[in-house]
Amino acid sequence: MAFIETGGYFPPEGHKDRIQRYRKNKQLFLGNHYAVFNSYKLPSERRLAVFIASNLAGTIAKKSADFLFGETPIFSAGKDDQSEEQKALERIVEENELNITNYESALSNAYRGDSFYKVRYGQRFGGKLPESVDPYRVFVEAQKAEYVFPETLPGDDTSVFAYHIAVPSVIEGTGDQEWVLNVESHYPGEIRYSKYRISPFGHSHYENAVVEWKVEKELPITEKETVVETGVPFPLVVHIPNYSTDDCWQGIDDLSENESIFAEIDNRLSRIAEILDKHSDPAMVVPQGSLGEDENGDPIFHAGRDKIFEAADKSDVLPQYITWNGQLDAAFKELELLMEQLFIVSELPPVALGKTDSGTSGSSALAIKYRMNTLLAKINRKRQYYDKGLKRVLFIAQLLEHEKAGTKLPYEVTVPIIKFKDGLPEDDMEKAQIAQLRTGSKPIQSQLSAVMETLGLSEEQAKLELERIKAEEQADQFVSPSVFNDIEGDE
Repeated sequence: MAFIETGGYFPPEGHKDRIQRYRKNKQLFLGNHYAVFNSYKLPSERRLAVFIASNLAGTIAKKSADFLFGETPIFSAGKDDQSEEQKALERIVEENELNITNYESALSNAYRGDSFYKVRYGQRFGGKLPESVDPYRVFVEAQKAEYVFPETLPGDDTSVFAYHIAVPSVIEGTGDQEWVLNVESHYPGEIRYSKYRISPFGHSHYENAVVEWKVEKELPITEKETVVETGVPFPLVVHIPNYSTDDCWQGIDDLSENESIFAEIDNRLSRIAEILDKHSDPAMVVPQGSLGEDENGDPIFHAGRDKIFEAADKSDVLPQYITWNGQLDAAFKELELLMEQLFIVSELPPVALGKTDSGTSGSSALAIKYRMNTLLAKINRKRQYYDKGLKRVLFIAQLLEHEKAGTKLPYEVTVPIIKFKDGLPEDDMEKAQIAQLRTGSKPIQSQLSAVMETLGLSEEQAKLELERIKAEEQADQFVSPSVFNDIEGDE
């Protein structure tokens, strides 16, 4: 069965729930909770009056990305630092600003569950600038996940053999009534292109945008545009799940499992705010006869305006405000329990948020690391998928560069080695003490390196600084001969 069929609908039926989850979770991540929780429990006439959203979903996603790619990993070709392979790998990483791309991928992966990288060879601006300004090279780019439709092998939902990238775009001057769907299908060794006329069919619940179309007909394209040989025995698209199971290619995000907790936290905060607002200016009850009377002998007051009531029985009634705590103690206890459950399920220890023993009271880096065990385990789980995926991305990038270069390149294609960092701050004193124990108090760093690292100097600047230090030491040790003359004179 073809990926896109005339008379059918886009997105295809098997992908609608996935893309709907992407859009919903992005609103949670951005803090637009009211658009998601439209069944909020306040009465309908008050839903817009009091609504407080605590964007804990954004915090969960950002913490994962911070610890995974907050510090740039080291990419190694497994050879000498001055080798052509290492230089080529570093060039590909730097030209594509892969440190930023990786961070943004991890951030989005946390709320979507899936990230995709696309490798291509060409110019950044597609030929709009001359080659001298915009040269041909390999690009590693993040691909919008809701436009990617993996195709699996029959009977194996975990093995993807093709990636279809389908991008709907509106035809200018038609409002939002006429659209074109451009499809590029990535197979091992080739890319197949196709184009379709589509018409809008459904809009998003969370934003004012068309999200579903009916496929009207396939549009003709030239034979030259239909198939492009890549020369690479893999699709040029790489999928990296947030984490996944062994029965499906789709990744699992970090937010969906907590959706009900997010909803109840927002609800509880809003109800508490409603109670506090309602009783910040309470009504007053006074004894009978305290208020003025009209010609019929009835007390003159308007409860909604004056916020004062006259008691029916004046005996033993003192003027007092009418208050009600609305079970605030129970509300706060529930809120605390909800937060605790959210942190447990999200594997987010309070110390990661600076709430408890965050290291400001003499705790060592090692002690903090132990308290961060759940979050670090979560990051390690994500890291395994990124390690596998990024190795494939950079391997494909090298293969494509060799294929499209036209001449033999001075480096061999290698599978890179990626050294990730744990994202925790380092305790230099603790590291030095551990190194001292391991080496039997022998030096593990030259003076030159120590000066460069401590003072942030270049190698030449550090050498000059060491020369000044040695000169000062020699000056302190030098003793003038006149000193001995003075001693002889005294004798």
